[in-house]
Amino acid sequence: MSADVEADGPIPGPYSMLSFGLAVAGRRTGDEPFRPQDPEAETFYRELKPISPDFVPAALNVSGLDRAALERDGADPAQAMADLSLWITEVCGPQGRPILVAYPLGFDWMFLYWYLIRFTGTSPFGHSGCLDMKTMYAVKADAPVGRAVKRQMPRHLLSNRRHTHHALDDAIEQAELFVNLNRWNGIDMTASGPATTVE
Repeated sequence: MSADVEADGPIPGPYSMLSFGLAVAGRRTGDEPFRPQDPEAETFYRELKPISPDFVPAALNVSGLDRAALERDGADPAQAMADLSLWITEVCGPQGRPILVAYPLGFDWMFLYWYLIRFTGTSPFGHSGCLDMKTMYAVKADAPVGRAVKRQMPRHLLSNRRHTHHALDDAIEQAELFVNLNRWNGIDMTASGPATTVE
């Protein structure tokens, strides 16, 4: 499940997760290959009431969300996290194990995991059911993590969708990146001369 979070500060607790979106990128059963799917087919999105009066204006400006409107109309975080957990269970089925993927993972995982534990007491992803696409690219490309950024990636790996800073839009966009990274064989380091991209 590809995830994206929009927040009004750098960490949860002192600051708030204002919205989040998830999109199912595909499925894997046992040792079978990963099977991608249309990331718009199964999605989840919520906008939340802030949990703290504090916020960083620059962080808030990224999403363009209106804190005053969210304080009035946003979903209660406890209900939103309960709804998310139920949706994940329904999507995965009783035997499925959800894996959260994000680019980069650290920020989105930190907020979602904290909110799930804080408001439901548990996480359907466990404490480690996650995969960082930034690291995935760095390993396949044999690139330093500091250069594992979208502007350095081969064009065919990227989604044709715009990165809008709307959490669901970006979760869908990054689901397509995850599918492309799964298919990509990375850099052929055995070739003589400069490294080449193997597709």
